[in-house]
Amino acid sequence: MNNEQRTGPNYFTFPQGFLWGSATSAHQVEGNNVRSDWWAWEQAGRVKEPSGLACDHYRRFAQDFDLAVELGHNAHRFSIEWARIEPEESQWDDEALAHYVEVVRALRARGLEPIVTLHHYTSPQWLARQGGWTNPKVVDRFARYTEKVVDALGEFVRYWVSINEPMVYVRMHYLQGVGPPGEKDFAQALRVIEHLIRAHAASYHVLHEACRGHDPQPLVGVAHLVPAFRPCRRWWPMDRWASGITDRIFNRALLDTITEGRWSVPGVATWNVPEAKATLDFLGVNFYGRQFIRWIPMPGQWPGVTCDLGHHPRQVPERTGLGWDVSPEAFFEVLVEYRRRLRLPLLVTENGTYMLDDARRWSFILRHVQAMARAIQAGAHVIGYCCWSLLDNFEWAEGFGPRFGIVEVDYATQQRLVRESGRCYAEICRSNRVLLDGA
Repeated sequence: MNNEQRTGPNYFTFPQGFLWGSATSAHQVEGNNVRSDWWAWEQAGRVKEPSGLACDHYRRFAQDFDLAVELGHNAHRFSIEWARIEPEESQWDDEALAHYVEVVRALRARGLEPIVTLHHYTSPQWLARQGGWTNPKVVDRFARYTEKVVDALGEFVRYWVSINEPMVYVRMHYLQGVGPPGEKDFAQALRVIEHLIRAHAASYHVLHEACRGHDPQPLVGVAHLVPAFRPCRRWWPMDRWASGITDRIFNRALLDTITEGRWSVPGVATWNVPEAKATLDFLGVNFYGRQFIRWIPMPGQWPGVTCDLGHHPRQVPERTGLGWDVSPEAFFEVLVEYRRRLRLPLLVTENGTYMLDDARRWSFILRHVQAMARAIQAGAHVIGYCCWSLLDNFEWAEGFGPRFGIVEVDYATQQRLVRESGRCYAEICRSNRVLLDGA
């Protein structure tokens, strides 16, 4: 990117057609997803509070999309709830499918590019009863679900995300036990990783086959949380080793498999997955900060299960409302590194924060957009940015406490109120440029 893209001495103008928007996920905003495994988990008392009606977005989506337009967005990322589409095995709900067709048409009518995610942490209860993602049959079932969705939505959607944060899903649900089925088993986790990769590949092939002849062709990716892993104690060799092996397992091995068709982590596992080779049209980048790894011997676990933000105050001068690291510099590094490594377009599918002070939320967003602009200048091919999140929502095991929305939600009345951070972000969306301090 060269200086000709600047419209003033301190401004960077993004490429024409750059996607600006925000993101949501079905279970976190829709409400009453009574057929999902997360709903059953909540009803069993395994979380601080159940999702219930959430943001009632299932009925209020048009109102929420109007807000997105008001805020200058031209794209919106959302997910489809598998448990609504297929509430029992091989029983398809045509009304639910028609609902999501209406959602996509509502986005298109408002000039918002749909970015559709097929799996965002939740699965049907019938699938969970069969072993969920540990059962190899899940691959064919996910492909069948993909086929059903693309038959209904394919003519309206170009950007598809097969699976949101596959490695976070594994860590939460099969290593840390904070989501259904609540396992803490490294061997099971490895099986789930393999099945997620194969399911992504199957979904990729279904989408491209179903949309053959479409103009433009569909673009299919995964939304991958890409933390910048760092050793908790930089002076301690075992922390450096643990940080490196965690990056290998969590970040590089997954993407190597989807691009090269082979998962390989020496001393852990090796598989050939030829059907997964070259099944990535873009990488969805979810970024929230650095994660610091402290080596703690845990038989049967990988070292990076322990991501510890509590023992290095000198390395984390700024934190979010959840205690997470804030590092726009690491965001720049991630974008440049993964463009160099993959040679694929990058779409920022999530980046945002929970802050008690909304001015700090805006500072977080602004500095990360500035870091993204500098990454583009450095050669990163970034095609869009989706802020997490459009709405305050149900934050999984954390309940409704953390508020990530650029739009505030009063859960008692379901009233929406645009935050000042949302209005400031709107100025970037509308102008397609950002001031680079010190540029």
